[in-house]
Amino acid sequence: MIRKVMLIGIAALLAGCGLAETGAAAAAGGASAAGQAKQAKATEDRVRQQVEDAQKASDERLKAAEQAAE
Repeated sequence: MIRKVMLIGIAALLAGCGLAETGAAAAAGGASAAGQAKQAKATEDRVRQQVEDAQKASDERLKAAEQAAE
């Protein structure tokens, strides 16, 4: 019985000082950071593919120019 009262009292104190809100904000911030990391990874993959495509096109143009010069 005393243990329950103490737990309720501690919970009330933590809620009163804003610690519970801080925990909720940190959890929300963590989820936001995870979403941003996922989006950054997708952007990195897209840019990497564009660079590879540009390199491939450049190589093909160079090869075609060399063949035309022969």
